Amino acid sequence: MQIPQLKNLLKDFDKNIIYDQDLKKKNWFNIGGKSKVFYKAENLKDLVKFLKLLDNKEKIFIIGAGSNTLISDSIFDGVVIKLSKNFNRISLLKEDVIISGSAVLDKSLSEFAAEKNLSGFEFLSCIPGSIGGGIKMNAGCFGREFKDILLSIQALDKTGNLITIPSNDINFDYRDTDLPEDLIFLSASFKGVKSDSSKVNSEVRKMKSLKEKNQPMKIKTGGSTFKNPINQTNKKVWELIRESVSIDTKFGDAHISEKHSNFFVNKGNATFNDMKKLIDFVSKKVLEKTGIKLDKEIKILE
Repeated sequence: MQIPQLKNLLKDFDKNIIYDQDLKKKNWFNIGGKSKVFYKAENLKDLVKFLKLLDNKEKIFIIGAGSNTLISDSIFDGVVIKLSKNFNRISLLKEDVIISGSAVLDKSLSEFAAEKNLSGFEFLSCIPGSIGGGIKMNAGCFGREFKDILLSIQALDKTGNLITIPSNDINFDYRDTDLPEDLIFLSASFKGVKSDSSKVNSEVRKMKSLKEKNQPMKIKTGGSTFKNPINQTNKKVWELIRESVSIDTKFGDAHISEKHSNFFVNKGNATFNDMKKLIDFVSKKVLEKTGIKLDKEIKILE
């Protein structure tokens, strides 16, 4: 739809909509153009109404923490939805089960679990994202993944229908699930193991220390760029990149991190094309050198 039509259709949501919204500051890379429509959903009722009005006539992209997202410099011809703090709540359902909103940061869920003397959530302290994104890609580190703690999810499809999906009905893969692309995650339930907060916090400190030692921190990066090719080689993807590409390789301000070669960094004013060229170049060189085709872990919005 054209902007005038959308403005008329969505007039009841004017206070929560920005047209032609700059997306550059909405992701960790600090790269990106604008969205035709940017909608901040205040609550579930409004979100359902909004989706039913759109009636799946526009492309929709849900943006969370923006930690593993590369956004095109052109205008996204669709609707970007950001969930408000009302989707950012955590509560204890019973002594070993936590309910978390999808907008909750992974590290916040880890901290909450530690406060409630629950283990199993420690790895979340090292994942720079939100619960919704973590579920969709079965995020993980240090040998643990979302599938290990997830009980069920509550979600909307893009026409506003509410559904609940038990984790047993989800096929999990390495950094992937078979969940439909059109789902908007609202909340999820997770199961932990009763423990002692001092033991949990000690494990978190160990994990954070390892992460800080081996990965770039507090810089403009989207996290891991490629998935580890677990069924093709015993080598990690960073090793394959090191073997195949000079660490000095860059396109504009898009660089390979000196600390971890699977992390690509915006060292100033890298454009989408700069970063995309770097990703494609590295992928091509690894294929030529090793015969291994890399799959992207990062999500690209074009």
